[in-house]
Amino acid sequence: VQLVESGVGLVQPGGSLRLSCATSGFTFSNYYMNWVRQAPGKGLEWVSVITSGSSITRYAVSVKGRFTISRDNAKDTLYLEMNSLKPEDTAVYFCARDGGAPYDYWGQGTQVTVSS
Repeated sequence: VQLVESGVGLVQPGGSLRLSCATSGFTFSNYYMNWVRQAPGKGLEWVSVITSGSSITRYAVSVKGRFTISRDNAKDTLYLEMNSLKPEDTAVYFCARDGGAPYDYWGQGTQVTVSS
């Protein structure tokens, strides 16, 4: 199982960025998928989840209305579209498979920095 995030970026406040998580080694379409982030010096914060067929999405209050999670099951890829970015969105962003405990596989993370 592999999850590989991409979309490292330095963006100004108010800007946008799209993260991708390319997966392999499992049947992507069978699993809920999540984005989780860790800001400097802080613990892990759950950001968003999407069901296997994309019918349901949920967001943390801190990002609701600004971030959009999506997936392409034909490409085995998860996305996070981030708009109206704020300095407090600066973090390492991880994609994580929802296989229990609560997540069984994680990507290596990708750095997002929001700064002027």
